[in-house]
Amino acid sequence: MKYALQKVLTFILTLFLVSLLTFLAFNIIPGDPAQLILGTSASPEQLAVLHRQLGLDEPLPTRYLRWLTGFFSGNLGTSIQYSVSVRSLIAGRLPVTLVLAGMALLLIVVISIPVGVFCAKKKDTVVDKLLGTVTMINVSIPNFFLGILFIWLFGIILKCFTPGGYVDFTDDSKGFLTYLFFPALAVALPNIAVAVKFIRTSFIGQMKLDYVRTAYSKGNSDNAVLYRHVLKNALVPVVTLFGMILSEIFSGSIIIEQVFGIPGVGRLLINSILSRDFPLVESLVVYIACVVVIANLLVDILFQVIDPRIRIRSGQSS
Repeated sequence: MKYALQKVLTFILTLFLVSLLTFLAFNIIPGDPAQLILGTSASPEQLAVLHRQLGLDEPLPTRYLRWLTGFFSGNLGTSIQYSVSVRSLIAGRLPVTLVLAGMALLLIVVISIPVGVFCAKKKDTVVDKLLGTVTMINVSIPNFFLGILFIWLFGIILKCFTPGGYVDFTDDSKGFLTYLFFPALAVALPNIAVAVKFIRTSFIGQMKLDYVRTAYSKGNSDNAVLYRHVLKNALVPVVTLFGMILSEIFSGSIIIEQVFGIPGVGRLLINSILSRDFPLVESLVVYIACVVVIANLLVDILFQVIDPRIRIRSGQSS
């Protein structure tokens, strides 16, 4: 009970700090949304009227409390750039980003775990060294550059998709998933490389422990020891790594959406920053933080499922 309460309080505190820092950052740095809307030729009187309409003439604490109250009530205000409700804008873009992030995470899990286990089994062999070199190359290449390479290779040369030709899910579900596969792969590959190295190290460390020798002494084969005994223990620290990778996926998606022209939250966030659209920026940052925090909360729960010792310690502390 104490563990769950602690996680909920951490969740609330994190979102509060993110919202406060975001609000302060975009209200302190230079730039006037009213000036961007009206142009440089606007008179001081016109700017004052628009400031009043947008609520920019109010003190910062008043504006923050008004926005925070609206956020928890579901009223996120109106976008300065698009002149529509922020809630409808996010609702239209968030599913695309979540699908992109979900595909990237699926690729990371499906590829990194088998490759990491294989590298551990082939420790110090030519195959292990070759795969280690490939993973190091993947770590070194930024995901936006991978995106550009994928556009050139798979889009222009092999014509697997049309660069810039994003297809909505409601129009063509297959085309939608095909188009998102390559940006998801660009986001996933550097993280796959990190996960493979981590999984390999974790498995090799577990293989040196006494329970592995005991399992071998009972006549178990290599695969039986690896998948029945070592796998679960070796994945305990890996789950924590995947929690950190989730944050990296969302940050990487912001750039990749720009590269591939995907109308997701990341692209919307960049456009709203450039246009000084404070209501939209604040809501987007908090929503992204909310998704990341919830994902990490789920990772913590999964961590306890995999390792019962954590549940025992949590129960004793409560």
